[in-house]
Amino acid sequence: MARKRKSKNHDDHVDESWLIPYADLLTLLLALFVVLFASSSIDAEKMKQFASSFNEAFDGGTGVLDETSSVPPAVSNDSLPKGANTEEGNSPNEELSGLQQKVDEYISNSGLHDKLQTTLSDDGLKITILNDVFFTSGSAEVQQANYKVAQDISKLLVINPPKQIVIAGYTDNVPISNANFSSNWELSSMRALNFMKVLLENKKLNPQWFSVRGYGQYHPIASNDTSEGREKNRRVEILITPSSKPSE
Repeated sequence: MARKRKSKNHDDHVDESWLIPYADLLTLLLALFVVLFASSSIDAEKMKQFASSFNEAFDGGTGVLDETSSVPPAVSNDSLPKGANTEEGNSPNEELSGLQQKVDEYISNSGLHDKLQTTLSDDGLKITILNDVFFTSGSAEVQQANYKVAQDISKLLVINPPKQIVIAGYTDNVPISNANFSSNWELSSMRALNFMKVLLENKKLNPQWFSVRGYGQYHPIASNDTSEGREKNRRVEILITPSSKPSE
């Protein structure tokens, strides 16, 4: 009797485990394709979305890829207006502006509008005094008649903190040659020096903050062709600078 042949079992399970890594590989290739495609036509909006996705995935919030930063930019001193102070307190020009108001009030109350005037600039506060207030023609001696005006000005110069103060003398272009002075250089310098000495009689003023300059006829503020212009050029100027460092 012939042996019966076993029929082939069609229900045997086929091993399909190889499909799992294959599917993973396809997924990675698809992701690579998407990244390559995105990078080939990237724009600002895509970069923003890309950065946002990574930040949220890894940090759950903002990170170094963010377009904006919470750190404020540093303030450069060059970007500040002149005379501004980044620290607390008044800026130098604010202090000088207050002093200018006091001097202008004194000028108004004393009726000296045609003899004294103030100008505030980045260089400081300038008080201009016509020469005939304190000096006679060809002389560098401060007149006793207006000695009190100089004393009043010295009181106004007592400020805290102190500032560098420059006393400058000027003349017109009329040549001078007498027993005391051989040039307008000498005359202007001596007038500035003598006027400073009167100011420093006020013991509340420290001499280390003061300096003197004589310019002769070489810095006119008006034409020397008229008597009115020459009168304006004969002057003494007090420059209170914004600097709180004593003169060296």
